[in-house]
Amino acid sequence: MASASLLKSSLVLNKSEWVKGPSFRQHSVSHVRCQPTPFTVKAVSSYADELIKTAKTVASPGRGILAMDESNATCGKRLASIGLENTEANRQAYRTLLVSAPGLGQYISGAILFEETLYQSTVEGKKIVDVLIEQGIVPGIKVDKGLVPLAGSNDESWCQGLDGLASRTAAYYQQGARFAKWRTVVSIPNGPSALAVKEAAWGLARYAAICQESGLSPIVEPEILLDGEHGIDRTFEVALKVWAEVFYYMAENNVLFEGILLKPSMVTPGAECKDRATPEKVADYTLKLLKRRIPPAVPGIMFLSGGQSEVEATLNLNAMNQAPNPWHVSFSYARALQNTCLKTWGGRPENVKAAQDALLTRAKANSLAQLGKYTGEGESAEAKQGMFVKGYVY
Repeated sequence: MASASLLKSSLVLNKSEWVKGPSFRQHSVSHVRCQPTPFTVKAVSSYADELIKTAKTVASPGRGILAMDESNATCGKRLASIGLENTEANRQAYRTLLVSAPGLGQYISGAILFEETLYQSTVEGKKIVDVLIEQGIVPGIKVDKGLVPLAGSNDESWCQGLDGLASRTAAYYQQGARFAKWRTVVSIPNGPSALAVKEAAWGLARYAAICQESGLSPIVEPEILLDGEHGIDRTFEVALKVWAEVFYYMAENNVLFEGILLKPSMVTPGAECKDRATPEKVADYTLKLLKRRIPPAVPGIMFLSGGQSEVEATLNLNAMNQAPNPWHVSFSYARALQNTCLKTWGGRPENVKAAQDALLTRAKANSLAQLGKYTGEGESAEAKQGMFVKGYVY
């Protein structure tokens, strides 16, 4: 497990005070001693210009991210839902359907891939990375190795994958990836404990720094799970703490903020909370969180859907774009883009075009939401069905 123990200069504000807000003690001037401490500022990554360009390209107006980085096991569950076996051929057929949808790049700026997909070709024999680039879509790659139990915590987890990450990211860059994703989670019903929050933040910071050294713009994703009966105020409180820790440790690790993207959860009530929130309330709480914690240097905020229905995720995004924001506020959706598409396809070759049309419909809806122009008219009943799964494993 990555250690979160860091030495801090005596010139830096105590972190507990920084997270919780100022609580300064006043001293007599005669008792103040300023002892300069020598330190070295790390040089900016040699990929700095490219990192910034990649992040800005992904965070371009009217576009967002298609998250299609499900592990083979998770992809198998999706295929099983439509009666297909979890074989490489079936995974290849479905991924081909997604990346080759005509005009997808009009609404999608980046696609997060699983490692198998990064090296995979379409059923026609063309590299999937090349198909994406021809569509004007930046290829990305999932680099974490999944969640495991966090010893000493309240039945919480931590994300593994830092070992060997430098060599893997260098290889992914050579294969054509230009951004990366690392998903860790925080559970509100289980605390969250200070240990779990710190571990999540430290792991994300180390991952981000390593990715930037290899030329990949990192997506920083501490997902606050929807599980629980808590209200929206509790989600907001936890999110404030989590993002304070994340940016503190990213600064400690010399991460270039202009060369990252964020993938946060929207601030919503727990999935089992009886008091539901309107899109306007979700937008109000979420934007308040962003303004308190996210520096404007960050180019894009690409929200995850986290089990919301396709329509709910789009409505909430639209509500957040009713006024200008300091960042590009957009989407990085998996199920909220693919659910209707997958069911429409059903594994049948004759349904490919109809499935691609369903994907484009959702992509266009979220493109309009990014621009603040989505109305929700004409949505199907299927698109309004929730997709929350308790204890969801990606």
